[in-house]
Amino acid sequence: MSFKLLKSTLIISVMTTISRIFGLIRDIVIGALFGPGLGIDVFIVSFRIPNFLRRLFAEGGFSQAFVPILSEYKEKRKDEDVQKLIDQTSATLGLILFIISLIGILISPILIMIFAPGFLNDANKTNLASDLLRITFPYIFFISLTAFAGSILNTYKHFAIPAFTPVLLNLSLIACAIWLAPLLETPVEALAWAVLIAGFIQLFFQAPFLLKIKKFPKPSLNSDKDGVRRIIKLMVPILFAVSIVQINLLVDTLIASFLTTGSISWLYFSDRLVEFPLGVFGIALATAVLPNLSEKHTQGSSEKFSDTLDWSMRWVCIIALPAALGLAMLASPLLITLFQYKEFSQYDVFMTSYSLTAYAIGLPAFIFIKVLSAGFFSRQDTKTPVKIGVIAVIANFVLNILLVLLFNRINLGHVGLALATSLSAYLQAFLLFWKLKKIQVYQLRKKWLGFILKIILAMIFMAGIIVFGIADVSTWFDWSVFRRVLNLMMWVFTSMLSYFIILWLTGLRLRNITTL
Repeated sequence: MSFKLLKSTLIISVMTTISRIFGLIRDIVIGALFGPGLGIDVFIVSFRIPNFLRRLFAEGGFSQAFVPILSEYKEKRKDEDVQKLIDQTSATLGLILFIISLIGILISPILIMIFAPGFLNDANKTNLASDLLRITFPYIFFISLTAFAGSILNTYKHFAIPAFTPVLLNLSLIACAIWLAPLLETPVEALAWAVLIAGFIQLFFQAPFLLKIKKFPKPSLNSDKDGVRRIIKLMVPILFAVSIVQINLLVDTLIASFLTTGSISWLYFSDRLVEFPLGVFGIALATAVLPNLSEKHTQGSSEKFSDTLDWSMRWVCIIALPAALGLAMLASPLLITLFQYKEFSQYDVFMTSYSLTAYAIGLPAFIFIKVLSAGFFSRQDTKTPVKIGVIAVIANFVLNILLVLLFNRINLGHVGLALATSLSAYLQAFLLFWKLKKIQVYQLRKKWLGFILKIILAMIFMAGIIVFGIADVSTWFDWSVFRRVLNLMMWVFTSMLSYFIILWLTGLRLRNITTL
């Protein structure tokens, strides 16, 4: 079980790593050519609205509801029934998405007023944001159908293609930023067109692979209405539950629109760096574990279900805890090396580093939420995560107000937003964990205390290496690109190596993780 699951996770991680690398290149290009400021603030808002809906209808609500039902059909029904479910779902989803996209285009100014009310004080921001949103909004149609195709491939254990698909968005943004932007009167519009183009390409990229496994959708509204009703019944509460972090980010954007110009950009660039390990490992692990948990639940294997969750939790601790520490301690060197060119100033580096540190604190919680939520969704239990999600959203809103007021006194209101998101994520993760324990779905295996102590010891040594190796941050600004990259890679590699060496010296063997 653990080997197959680890293999699936590694496949997704490799493909996602490729995507995230191109994502970093994309952000480096955007940061250098546009820089934090009005244009990027507006683009981020205009992209975040359809991107939020993507998280709900794509990786979020839809996938988490569709995969368990499709897995059940795959295990217990004929292949003909599986195809009918796919056909009905594709037609229903496509129709809903088309209507939503049309409405979004028509009411784009109203959406900007709702999600970025701080822009209302600046007519240029409001008008530009509305124009960009009209271009980016149809992305929700294409990318949600892409996620639908990816869910089918994942259910049939073809993880590589769906994980690679986001690379196409990054390539589109890079190409349009470099070649299309100089040709437009408003250069930032090139980024909006890049999003729309990428959505179309991503959808049709997966078509040949669906044909290969003979599960290509043939849209029909009269194939399996009962199956779709079950998906919708599961999906409605999941829409909220699985997207709590995204809802919190939207609240951050709303409040940040009232803060200093550049705040949204600083939050965006810091969030992108946290998204790297979250996507490479966290989302990869959750994507691989959901079909496995659904399968164990369908088979009635409660012990293997719990073991799979325990295995996942241990891997989260091994990877996410040191990743969070590294991001926090290396925030400034990372930003200087990756982004501090042309329009990205030294001031932007420091302001972004503060919010990156705050987001890094929450990285383990973000990944725990992905894994623990799968423990509920695989059992087709959506009510519990919703209740916990409501608590997390309320907590985040309260923390946002308190921490923004506190940090804004020193002109760091955006840091308060990032820290509130991290703290509310820990609350959500703890409540999910506590509930799984309470209903006896998940039982901790033995030797967890010793396991955690080994990780803490290794992290202490890792932190010492970073403190010893990283010189005064101000000197990094004077270095060449080559010297920045060389030093960053050297100390990242050295600190990681020290971490795993200490784990090995304390007796922890990764190949035996399930028997600890």
